[in-house]
Amino acid sequence: MTKQEAYQARLGTVEGALELVRSGDCITTSCYGNEPIHFLRQLHTVGPRVEGVCLWMMNNMEDYPVILDPALEGHIDFLSAFYGPACRRMHPVRRVSLVPGNLHSIAASTIRARRPTVHVCAVSPMDPDGRVSLAFDLEASLEWMEAADRVIFEINPNIPRMGGETMVPIEAADYLYEVEDSPLPYAPATPASPVEEKIAEYVSSLIRDGDCIQLGIGGMPGAVGEKLLDKRDLGVHTEMITASMGRLMRSGAVNNSRKNLNPGKSVGAFAWGDQALYDLMAGGGMIEMRRCSYTNDPFVIAQNDNMVSVNTALELDLTGQICSESVGPRQFSGTGGACDFAYGAYHSKGGRGIVAITSTAKGGAVSKLKAQLTPGAVVSIPRNLADYVVTEYGIAPLRDRTIRQRVENLIAVAHPDFRAELRRQADQWMLW
Repeated sequence: MTKQEAYQARLGTVEGALELVRSGDCITTSCYGNEPIHFLRQLHTVGPRVEGVCLWMMNNMEDYPVILDPALEGHIDFLSAFYGPACRRMHPVRRVSLVPGNLHSIAASTIRARRPTVHVCAVSPMDPDGRVSLAFDLEASLEWMEAADRVIFEINPNIPRMGGETMVPIEAADYLYEVEDSPLPYAPATPASPVEEKIAEYVSSLIRDGDCIQLGIGGMPGAVGEKLLDKRDLGVHTEMITASMGRLMRSGAVNNSRKNLNPGKSVGAFAWGDQALYDLMAGGGMIEMRRCSYTNDPFVIAQNDNMVSVNTALELDLTGQICSESVGPRQFSGTGGACDFAYGAYHSKGGRGIVAITSTAKGGAVSKLKAQLTPGAVVSIPRNLADYVVTEYGIAPLRDRTIRQRVENLIAVAHPDFRAELRRQADQWMLW
Protein backbone atom coordinates (compact mmCIF):
# COMPACT_ATOMS: atom_id res chain seq x y z
CA MET A 1 0.00 0.00 0.00
CA THR A 2 1.37 3.41 -0.95
CA LYS A 3 1.34 6.30 1.50
CA GLN A 4 -1.48 7.94 -0.44
CA GLU A 5 -3.47 4.70 -0.35
CA ALA A 6 -2.88 4.44 3.40
CA TYR A 7 -4.15 8.03 3.73
CA GLN A 8 -7.29 7.37 1.69
CA ALA A 9 -8.03 4.17 3.59
CA ARG A 10 -8.22 6.16 6.82
CA LEU A 11 -10.02 9.23 5.46
CA GLY A 12 -13.45 10.07 6.83
CA THR A 13 -15.32 12.91 8.52
CA VAL A 14 -15.34 14.51 11.95
CA GLU A 15 -18.74 12.86 12.52
CA GLY A 16 -17.13 9.51 11.78
CA ALA A 17 -14.35 10.26 14.23
CA LEU A 18 -16.90 11.04 16.96
CA GLU A 19 -18.56 7.68 16.38
CA LEU A 20 -15.31 6.03 17.54
CA VAL A 21 -15.88 7.33 21.10
CA ARG A 22 -17.34 4.68 23.40
CA SER A 23 -18.53 4.53 27.00
CA GLY A 24 -15.62 4.26 29.41
CA ASP A 25 -13.12 5.82 27.03
CA CYS A 26 -10.36 8.16 28.16
CA ILE A 27 -9.60 10.83 25.57
CA THR A 28 -6.44 12.90 25.27
CA THR A 29 -6.02 15.74 22.81
CA SER A 30 -2.97 17.70 21.75
CA CYS A 31 -2.80 21.38 22.69
CA TYR A 32 -2.15 24.84 21.24
CA GLY A 33 -1.93 24.76 17.43
CA ASN A 34 -2.35 20.99 17.46
CA GLU A 35 -5.61 21.09 19.41
CA PRO A 36 -8.33 19.34 17.35
CA ILE A 37 -10.85 22.17 17.61
CA HIS A 38 -13.41 20.68 15.20
CA PHE A 39 -13.52 17.42 17.14
CA LEU A 40 -13.82 19.24 20.48
CA ARG A 41 -16.48 21.62 19.17
CA GLN A 42 -18.73 18.62 18.51
CA LEU A 43 -17.68 16.22 21.27
CA HIS A 44 -20.71 17.19 23.38
CA THR A 45 -22.97 15.57 20.76
CA VAL A 46 -21.85 12.08 21.83
CA GLY A 47 -22.67 12.79 25.50
CA PRO A 48 -26.22 11.37 25.51
CA ARG A 49 -25.07 7.97 24.20
CA VAL A 50 -21.99 7.44 26.43
CA GLU A 51 -21.23 7.13 30.13
CA GLY A 52 -18.02 7.36 32.10
CA VAL A 53 -15.97 9.08 29.40
CA CYS A 54 -12.95 11.01 30.69
CA LEU A 55 -11.30 13.87 28.81
CA TRP A 56 -7.85 15.09 29.84
CA MET A 57 -7.81 18.89 29.79
CA MET A 58 -4.88 21.31 29.78
CA ASN A 59 -4.89 24.90 28.54
CA ASN A 60 -7.78 24.68 26.09
CA MET A 61 -7.97 27.16 23.24
CA GLU A 62 -11.78 27.54 23.38
CA ASP A 63 -14.68 27.17 25.80
CA TYR A 64 -16.14 24.12 24.10
CA PRO A 65 -19.77 23.06 24.69
CA VAL A 66 -18.54 19.79 26.23
CA ILE A 67 -16.92 21.88 28.96
CA LEU A 68 -19.79 24.24 29.62
CA ASP A 69 -22.79 21.87 29.68
CA PRO A 70 -23.44 20.65 33.27
CA ALA A 71 -25.90 18.06 31.94
CA LEU A 72 -22.92 16.06 30.68
CA GLU A 73 -21.80 15.22 34.23
CA GLY A 74 -21.32 11.46 34.44
CA HIS A 75 -21.27 11.21 30.67
CA ILE A 76 -18.09 13.20 29.92
CA ASP A 77 -15.99 14.47 32.82
CA PHE A 78 -12.44 15.75 33.12
CA LEU A 79 -8.98 15.20 34.52
CA SER A 80 -6.24 17.78 34.32
CA ALA A 81 -2.55 18.16 35.09
CA PHE A 82 -2.76 21.95 34.84
CA TYR A 83 -5.75 24.16 35.58
CA GLY A 84 -6.68 26.74 32.97
CA PRO A 85 -9.70 29.06 33.08
CA ALA A 86 -12.13 26.29 32.08
CA CYS A 87 -10.90 23.98 34.85
CA ARG A 88 -11.25 26.76 37.41
CA ARG A 89 -14.87 27.30 36.35
CA MET A 90 -15.70 23.59 36.47
CA HIS A 91 -13.99 22.82 39.76
CA PRO A 92 -16.87 24.00 42.03
CA VAL A 93 -19.28 21.62 40.26
CA ARG A 94 -16.78 18.76 40.61
CA ARG A 95 -16.53 17.89 36.92
CA VAL A 96 -12.72 18.13 36.96
CA SER A 97 -9.96 16.90 39.23
CA LEU A 98 -6.24 17.67 39.22
CA VAL A 99 -3.44 15.13 38.99
CA PRO A 100 -0.45 17.01 40.49
CA GLY A 101 2.89 16.66 38.80
CA ASN A 102 5.90 18.27 37.19
CA LEU A 103 5.93 18.93 33.46
CA HIS A 104 8.91 16.69 32.76
CA SER A 105 6.85 13.66 33.83
CA ILE A 106 3.42 14.79 32.60
CA ALA A 107 3.13 12.08 29.94
CA ALA A 108 4.07 9.23 32.26
CA SER A 109 1.96 10.61 35.12
CA THR A 110 -1.19 11.02 33.07
CA ILE A 111 -0.85 7.60 31.47
CA ARG A 112 -0.42 5.98 34.88
CA ALA A 113 -3.33 7.96 36.35
CA ARG A 114 -5.69 7.01 33.53
CA ARG A 115 -4.40 5.64 30.25
CA PRO A 116 -5.85 7.21 27.11
CA THR A 117 -7.84 4.89 24.88
CA VAL A 118 -8.38 7.64 22.26
CA HIS A 119 -5.91 10.32 21.23
CA VAL A 120 -6.96 13.13 18.87
CA CYS A 121 -4.62 15.74 17.41
CA ALA A 122 -4.60 18.33 14.64
CA VAL A 123 -1.65 17.82 12.30
CA SER A 124 -0.18 19.24 9.12
CA PRO A 125 -1.03 17.84 5.69
CA MET A 126 0.96 14.74 4.74
CA ASP A 127 4.35 15.25 3.12
CA PRO A 128 5.66 13.17 0.17
CA ASP A 129 7.22 10.71 2.61
CA GLY A 130 3.85 10.00 4.24
CA ARG A 131 4.43 11.97 7.43
CA VAL A 132 2.45 14.68 9.24
CA SER A 133 3.71 17.19 11.78
CA LEU A 134 2.81 17.97 15.40
CA ALA A 135 4.57 21.31 15.00
CA PHE A 136 3.21 23.04 18.11
CA ASP A 137 2.88 20.44 20.85
CA LEU A 138 5.20 17.71 22.03
CA GLU A 139 4.18 18.24 25.67
CA ALA A 140 2.82 14.69 25.88
CA SER A 141 1.33 14.11 22.42
CA LEU A 142 3.71 11.43 21.22
CA GLU A 143 3.47 9.39 24.42
CA TRP A 144 -0.34 9.65 24.44
CA MET A 145 -0.43 8.59 20.81
CA GLU A 146 1.75 5.57 21.57
CA ALA A 147 -0.42 4.58 24.55
CA ALA A 148 -3.86 4.98 22.94
CA ASP A 149 -5.93 2.23 21.32
CA ARG A 150 -7.35 4.59 18.68
CA VAL A 151 -5.59 7.62 17.16
CA ILE A 152 -7.42 10.28 15.16
CA PHE A 153 -5.80 12.97 13.00
CA GLU A 154 -7.50 16.28 12.19
CA ILE A 155 -5.68 17.45 9.03
CA ASN A 156 -5.28 21.24 9.18
CA PRO A 157 -3.63 22.93 6.16
CA ASN A 158 -2.50 25.86 8.35
CA ILE A 159 -0.15 23.72 10.48
CA PRO A 160 3.46 23.88 9.23
CA ARG A 161 5.86 20.95 9.04
CA MET A 162 8.61 21.37 11.62
CA GLY A 163 10.66 18.23 11.07
CA GLY A 164 12.47 16.25 13.75
CA GLU A 165 10.43 14.61 16.49
CA THR A 166 7.28 16.40 15.34
CA MET A 167 7.02 14.19 12.24
CA VAL A 168 4.72 11.17 12.57
CA PRO A 169 3.94 8.52 9.92
CA ILE A 170 0.40 8.53 8.55
CA GLU A 171 0.09 4.89 9.64
CA ALA A 172 0.06 6.07 13.28
CA ALA A 173 -3.55 7.15 12.74
CA ASP A 174 -6.49 4.77 12.74
CA TYR A 175 -8.78 7.47 11.35
CA LEU A 176 -8.40 10.96 9.90
CA TYR A 177 -10.46 13.77 8.47
CA GLU A 178 -9.70 17.08 6.77
CA VAL A 179 -10.72 20.60 7.82
CA GLU A 180 -10.46 23.86 5.90
CA ASP A 181 -11.40 27.01 7.82
CA SER A 182 -9.24 26.37 10.88
CA PRO A 183 -6.93 29.29 11.76
CA LEU A 184 -4.17 28.74 14.29
CA PRO A 185 -4.76 30.00 17.86
CA TYR A 186 -2.77 33.01 19.01
CA ALA A 187 -1.63 33.70 22.56
CA PRO A 188 -3.40 36.78 23.89
CA ALA A 189 -1.24 39.89 23.77
CA THR A 190 -0.78 40.98 27.38
CA PRO A 191 0.77 44.44 27.65
CA ALA A 192 3.14 44.89 30.55
CA SER A 193 2.16 47.32 33.29
CA PRO A 194 4.61 50.03 34.44
CA VAL A 195 5.35 47.90 37.52
CA GLU A 196 6.09 44.86 35.33
CA GLU A 197 8.33 47.00 33.14
CA LYS A 198 10.34 47.99 36.22
CA ILE A 199 10.64 44.36 37.30
CA ALA A 200 11.78 43.44 33.80
CA GLU A 201 14.59 46.00 34.04
CA TYR A 202 15.87 44.36 37.22
CA VAL A 203 15.56 40.88 35.70
CA SER A 204 17.45 41.87 32.56
CA SER A 205 20.32 43.11 34.72
CA LEU A 206 20.79 39.51 35.91
CA ILE A 207 21.05 38.16 32.34
CA ARG A 208 24.36 38.34 30.48
CA ASP A 209 25.42 37.93 26.87
CA GLY A 210 25.71 34.22 26.04
CA ASP A 211 23.23 33.02 28.68
CA CYS A 212 20.69 30.30 27.89
CA ILE A 213 17.20 31.44 28.84
CA GLN A 214 13.75 30.15 29.68
CA LEU A 215 10.86 32.61 29.87
CA GLY A 216 7.24 32.07 30.79
CA ILE A 217 4.25 33.71 29.10
CA GLY A 218 2.33 36.87 29.99
CA GLY A 219 2.95 40.56 30.47
CA MET A 220 6.02 40.30 32.69
CA PRO A 221 7.95 37.60 30.77
CA GLY A 222 7.06 39.47 27.58
CA ALA A 223 8.52 42.64 29.07
CA VAL A 224 11.68 40.75 30.03
CA GLY A 225 11.99 39.60 26.42
CA GLU A 226 11.80 43.21 25.22
CA LYS A 227 14.56 44.22 27.67
CA LEU A 228 16.83 41.52 26.24
CA LEU A 229 16.80 42.79 22.65
CA ASP A 230 20.18 44.47 23.16
CA LYS A 231 21.84 41.27 24.45
CA ARG A 232 24.03 39.12 22.25
CA ASP A 233 24.50 35.39 21.67
CA LEU A 234 21.61 34.29 23.89
CA GLY A 235 20.41 30.71 23.71
CA VAL A 236 16.98 29.22 24.38
CA HIS A 237 16.11 26.02 26.23
CA THR A 238 12.51 26.23 27.37
CA GLU A 239 9.17 24.48 27.62
CA MET A 240 7.12 27.05 25.68
CA ILE A 241 8.37 28.95 22.65
CA THR A 242 6.64 32.34 22.96
CA ALA A 243 6.13 35.43 20.83
CA SER A 244 8.77 37.30 22.85
CA MET A 245 11.29 34.54 22.12
CA GLY A 246 10.41 34.79 18.45
CA ARG A 247 11.23 38.50 18.53
CA LEU A 248 14.57 37.76 20.18
CA MET A 249 15.40 35.24 17.46
CA ARG A 250 14.38 37.56 14.63
CA SER A 251 16.42 40.43 16.12
CA GLY A 252 19.56 38.32 16.40
CA ALA A 253 19.76 38.59 20.19
CA VAL A 254 19.14 34.83 20.28
CA ASN A 255 21.40 32.85 17.98
CA ASN A 256 22.27 29.91 20.27
CA SER A 257 25.92 30.20 19.28
CA ARG A 258 27.30 29.76 22.81
CA LYS A 259 25.08 26.86 23.89
CA ASN A 260 27.02 23.80 24.96
CA LEU A 261 23.87 21.62 24.66
CA ASN A 262 22.05 21.64 21.29
CA PRO A 263 24.20 24.49 19.93
CA GLY A 264 22.56 26.55 17.18
CA LYS A 265 19.05 25.48 18.21
CA SER A 266 16.28 27.10 20.25
CA VAL A 267 14.82 24.04 21.97
CA GLY A 268 11.23 23.89 23.23
CA ALA A 269 8.39 21.42 23.70
CA PHE A 270 5.38 23.52 22.67
CA ALA A 271 4.69 26.87 21.05
CA TRP A 272 1.97 29.48 21.45
CA GLY A 273 2.44 32.99 20.17
CA ASP A 274 1.75 35.30 17.24
CA GLN A 275 1.79 34.88 13.48
CA ALA A 276 5.38 36.14 13.27
CA LEU A 277 6.46 33.28 15.55
CA TYR A 278 4.54 30.74 13.49
CA ASP A 279 6.11 32.06 10.29
CA LEU A 280 9.53 31.67 11.89
CA MET A 281 8.70 28.09 12.84
CA ALA A 282 7.47 27.31 9.33
CA GLY A 283 10.79 28.56 7.98
CA GLY A 284 12.62 25.86 9.91
CA GLY A 285 16.22 26.12 10.95
CA MET A 286 16.73 27.59 14.41
CA ILE A 287 13.79 26.12 16.37
CA GLU A 288 13.78 22.47 17.39
CA MET A 289 10.80 20.88 19.13
CA ARG A 290 11.43 18.06 21.59
CA ARG A 291 9.33 16.08 24.06
CA CYS A 292 8.73 17.60 27.50
CA SER A 293 10.36 14.52 28.99
CA TYR A 294 13.55 15.94 27.43
CA THR A 295 13.16 19.72 27.58
CA ASN A 296 11.94 19.71 31.18
CA ASP A 297 14.16 16.99 32.58
CA PRO A 298 16.01 18.90 35.32
CA PHE A 299 19.18 16.94 34.61
CA VAL A 300 19.01 17.92 30.92
CA ILE A 301 18.29 21.56 31.79
CA ALA A 302 21.32 21.62 34.10
CA GLN A 303 23.59 20.57 31.21
CA ASN A 304 23.09 24.05 29.73
CA ASP A 305 25.81 26.26 31.17
CA ASN A 306 24.61 29.70 32.33
CA MET A 307 20.98 28.55 32.31
CA VAL A 308 18.67 31.37 33.42
CA SER A 309 15.07 30.52 34.27
CA VAL A 310 12.57 33.38 34.60
CA ASN A 311 9.14 32.56 36.02
CA THR A 312 6.54 34.23 38.17
CA ALA A 313 4.53 33.26 41.25
CA LEU A 314 1.35 34.02 43.16
CA GLU A 315 3.01 34.45 46.55
CA LEU A 316 6.08 33.46 48.56
CA ASP A 317 7.14 33.45 52.17
CA LEU A 318 10.12 35.08 53.84
CA THR A 319 12.08 31.82 53.97
CA GLY A 320 11.85 31.37 50.19
CA GLN A 321 8.96 28.94 49.74
CA ILE A 322 7.34 29.80 46.40
CA CYS A 323 3.69 29.19 45.46
CA SER A 324 2.94 29.56 41.77
CA GLU A 325 -0.27 27.54 41.43
CA SER A 326 -2.86 28.04 44.16
CA VAL A 327 -4.69 30.79 46.01
CA GLY A 328 -4.63 29.32 49.47
CA PRO A 329 -6.03 25.81 49.03
CA ARG A 330 -7.90 26.72 45.82
CA GLN A 331 -6.15 25.36 42.73
CA PHE A 332 -5.44 28.09 40.19
CA SER A 333 -3.02 26.59 37.66
CA GLY A 334 -0.43 23.86 38.21
CA THR A 335 3.23 23.28 38.96
CA GLY A 336 3.98 23.02 35.25
CA GLY A 337 7.70 23.41 34.65
CA ALA A 338 8.36 25.78 37.58
CA CYS A 339 10.18 23.22 39.71
CA ASP A 340 11.83 21.56 36.69
CA PHE A 341 13.55 24.77 35.63
CA ALA A 342 14.24 25.95 39.18
CA TYR A 343 16.16 22.72 39.79
CA GLY A 344 17.88 22.76 36.41
CA ALA A 345 18.97 26.40 36.64
CA TYR A 346 20.11 25.95 40.25
CA HIS A 347 22.43 23.09 39.23
CA SER A 348 23.62 24.61 35.95
CA LYS A 349 27.21 25.85 35.82
CA GLY A 350 26.72 29.60 36.19
CA GLY A 351 22.94 29.18 36.27
CA ARG A 352 20.38 31.49 37.85
CA GLY A 353 16.76 30.85 38.81
CA ILE A 354 14.67 34.02 38.91
CA VAL A 355 11.16 34.44 40.28
CA ALA A 356 9.74 37.77 39.12
CA ILE A 357 6.70 38.92 41.07
CA THR A 358 4.81 42.14 41.68
CA SER A 359 4.98 43.02 45.35
CA THR A 360 1.22 43.32 45.89
CA ALA A 361 -2.15 42.04 44.68
CA LYS A 362 -5.74 43.30 44.76
CA GLY A 363 -4.82 46.85 43.88
CA GLY A 364 -2.11 47.06 46.52
CA ALA A 365 -4.27 45.76 49.37
CA VAL A 366 -2.38 42.48 49.83
CA SER A 367 1.34 41.72 49.95
CA LYS A 368 2.49 38.79 47.84
CA LEU A 369 5.52 38.47 50.11
CA LYS A 370 4.30 36.94 53.35
CA ALA A 371 5.83 35.91 56.64
CA GLN A 372 4.01 32.60 56.12
CA LEU A 373 2.23 31.30 53.05
CA THR A 374 -1.55 31.51 53.03
CA PRO A 375 -2.91 28.36 54.75
CA GLY A 376 -3.33 25.64 52.16
CA ALA A 377 -1.02 27.27 49.59
CA VAL A 378 0.92 24.81 47.44
CA VAL A 379 4.73 25.00 47.54
CA SER A 380 5.59 24.81 43.84
CA ILE A 381 9.31 25.59 44.30
CA PRO A 382 10.85 24.56 47.63
CA ARG A 383 13.02 27.07 49.40
CA ASN A 384 16.05 24.83 48.88
CA LEU A 385 15.91 25.81 45.18
CA ALA A 386 15.10 29.50 45.65
CA ASP A 387 17.74 31.69 44.02
CA TYR A 388 16.65 35.24 43.11
CA VAL A 389 13.34 36.99 43.80
CA VAL A 390 12.74 40.21 41.88
CA THR A 391 10.01 42.78 42.55
CA GLU A 392 9.58 46.38 41.43
CA TYR A 393 11.64 47.32 44.50
CA GLY A 394 14.75 45.38 43.57
CA ILE A 395 16.55 42.05 43.65
CA ALA A 396 16.61 39.69 46.64
CA PRO A 397 19.34 37.02 46.43
CA LEU A 398 18.40 33.88 48.39
CA ARG A 399 20.81 31.15 47.32
CA ASP A 400 23.19 30.13 50.12
CA ARG A 401 21.73 32.78 52.45
CA THR A 402 20.67 32.05 56.01
CA ILE A 403 17.01 32.35 56.94
CA ARG A 404 17.82 35.65 58.68
CA GLN A 405 19.51 36.97 55.54
CA ARG A 406 16.59 35.80 53.38
CA VAL A 407 14.09 37.56 55.63
CA GLU A 408 16.12 40.78 55.43
CA ASN A 409 16.55 40.57 51.66
CA LEU A 410 12.89 39.81 50.96
CA ILE A 411 11.53 42.51 53.26
CA ALA A 412 13.80 44.96 51.43
CA VAL A 413 11.97 44.23 48.14
CA ALA A 414 8.45 44.08 49.62
CA HIS A 415 6.10 47.02 49.18
CA PRO A 416 7.03 49.72 51.74
CA ASP A 417 3.48 49.70 53.14
CA PHE A 418 3.93 46.11 54.36
CA ARG A 419 7.55 46.07 55.53
CA ALA A 420 6.86 47.00 59.16
CA GLU A 421 4.18 44.32 59.52
CA LEU A 422 6.42 41.72 57.87
CA ARG A 423 9.16 42.59 60.36
CA ARG A 424 6.70 42.29 63.26
CA GLN A 425 5.53 38.89 62.05
CA ALA A 426 9.09 37.73 61.45
CA ASP A 427 9.87 38.64 65.04
CA GLN A 428 6.70 36.95 66.34
CA TRP A 429 7.48 33.69 64.53
CA MET A 430 11.22 33.92 65.25
CA LEU A 431 12.23 33.82 61.61
CA TRP A 432 15.24 36.07 62.23
